[in-house]
Amino acid sequence: MEEAIKQIGDRLRGLRESLDLTTDEVAKAGGVTKEKYELMEAGETELSVSTLQKIAKAYNVELDALMFGEEPHMSSYFLTRRGKGLSVERRKAYQYQSLASGFRGRKADPFIVKVDPKPDDTFLQKNSHPGQEFDMVLGGRMELTIGSKVLTLDKGDSIIFDSTQPHCMRALDGKTVTFLAIIF
Repeated sequence: MEEAIKQIGDRLRGLRESLDLTTDEVAKAGGVTKEKYELMEAGETELSVSTLQKIAKAYNVELDALMFGEEPHMSSYFLTRRGKGLSVERRKAYQYQSLASGFRGRKADPFIVKVDPKPDDTFLQKNSHPGQEFDMVLGGRMELTIGSKVLTLDKGDSIIFDSTQPHCMRALDGKTVTFLAIIF
């Protein structure tokens, strides 16, 4: 995981340098402080997909380029076989597998997300990002907090919500939860 975070940091630095931007400008585009952004670029902090998505949109690059270092090439369709999507662990206990990494110009970013259990007293950092998010639990149980509302989703449950609202997820019952997340 640490190596993946460092590689994402290197790609962020490369983007910033190639566009001749300051750390302040990219931090603002990502909705984080300059200090937080500098830690991201150095590969010394956990990353949120929402922050990466904001930066990607602000500078007209594909999210995949930042997360995986690959530009999408397909424009009519892109097939992802079971278990074959590009994966990245972008923070402790979160693993994202992209289901559309090779599709250029897509309107949504679908992922299979796995969240490992954490102790109940662990602080969960809420994130937000433009647009909407659809989540469907494929295995396990998940606690989803949106603003101050706490919801429990079981296998087969789904939800769509305004992702500008601060939100976070937690695996329940001491087991990993797996869910489909579509960010659009």
